[in-house]
Amino acid sequence: MLLLVSVVYTLALVIASLITLNGVPSLGSSFDDKIFHVVAYIGLSFLWVYYFKPFKTKQIPYIVFFVVVLLGFILELLQYYVNPNRTYDTYDFIANTIGAIFGTFIAIQLNVFKLK
Repeated sequence: MLLLVSVVYTLALVIASLITLNGVPSLGSSFDDKIFHVVAYIGLSFLWVYYFKPFKTKQIPYIVFFVVVLLGFILELLQYYVNPNRTYDTYDFIANTIGAIFGTFIAIQLNVFKLK
């Protein structure tokens, strides 16, 4: 079940990253977009670290972090090439990376994945 949730979340994030989004709710700040990126990537990295918990390998959180950051970078590049209404934004990539850091860190701190 967790694999399904993780895959669906990932696919939803990929699709949302590549389509033109209209009517996204405003949080009332000038950097709403960056907040959405951070939160989305917290969820993404947390779900995948949690999914791989049974593997009990110390490297899993680091691998998940690397893959999530790489996915964020690839999606930012694809936005530029796939959708003329979207652009590459280095600050979005930085927000994605911050989200991946926090998601991985939260998973480790909540003892979802114990590093011993």
